[in-house]
Amino acid sequence: MTISKKAVLLSLLPAVLFAASLASDAAAQSDSWTPRRQVTILAPAGAGGGLDMVARTMAKIFDGKKIVTQPITVENKPGGGQVTGTVAFANQDAKNDHKLMIASTPFILNHIKKDGNSPIGPDQVYPLALLQVDYGIIAVRADSKYKTLKELLDAVKANPSSVQFVGGGGPGTWDHLNSILLARKAGVDAKVVKYNTYDGGGEALTALLGGHGDVLTSDVSSIKQYVQAGKVRVLGVSSDQRLADDEVAKNFPTYKEQGFDVVTANWRGAFLGKDVPAPAKKYWADKVAALTATQEWKDELKKQGVIFAFKDPKGFYDYIKADQAMYTQIYKDLGMAK
Repeated sequence: MTISKKAVLLSLLPAVLFAASLASDAAAQSDSWTPRRQVTILAPAGAGGGLDMVARTMAKIFDGKKIVTQPITVENKPGGGQVTGTVAFANQDAKNDHKLMIASTPFILNHIKKDGNSPIGPDQVYPLALLQVDYGIIAVRADSKYKTLKELLDAVKANPSSVQFVGGGGPGTWDHLNSILLARKAGVDAKVVKYNTYDGGGEALTALLGGHGDVLTSDVSSIKQYVQAGKVRVLGVSSDQRLADDEVAKNFPTYKEQGFDVVTANWRGAFLGKDVPAPAKKYWADKVAALTATQEWKDELKKQGVIFAFKDPKGFYDYIKADQAMYTQIYKDLGMAK
């Protein structure tokens, strides 16, 4: 008896359809990925600074609005001005779809400056979303003899060794740049500015309040509550214009209005491991976008004194690469580029 090709094909059809059904089910399951256990948000800095606040605010709103239904914990991993945490994340959590990282401008600065000690840049992780922009500040203790930015910079120019700056990052990181770009505008050699580094804005602020420094270079969100408490006085902010929508920060004079044409901003954003599967990347991109669209998120940013700014994965990656090119040129001008 001869079996036709048509008959053979018909006999195979159920198996083909079943296999196609399995593939379709697998794709559907893949597209509907959700976390199955506790989620961790890593802040590669100590408690109390800007990165820590972002991570804890995200965890609170994710849970409170039921955007993410699994429990969420915040992990602090300070060291090296974000280097310890970002390197560990890139190397150990490249495939961890249950862990996010919050990082900011110093993350790329440590990768491109000459004496930087980070092998990790934006191409070794997955940029998930730009979350906010924070402006730099120069601040002193409330009882400091320095009342204006000009008084401070005149003192630095007259005797650089008499003024100790403190900041939450090593030489060449964003806090440091915030101070030395001002010093350059005042005619001071950036190499003679005294600067002590701490692991995050929280530790640097503690050092200032404890008398271990004269001047803090940091950002608005890290300092605002201490201004309200009367412990710190801000001499200047790096925004282009005064932050008129903020009840506290609106009183901070800009660098520009005091005659120093310096405008800088510190971004903060969320990252995933580079090799996290695509469905998990899509899930987290959607959930972070949903979080930033809530009124609770916008209210928190306003309370902290930071500026709302959102970009999706592609937009955030392009933004970081443009920032990287800009700071590379600045480092070249300062003789600090790799």
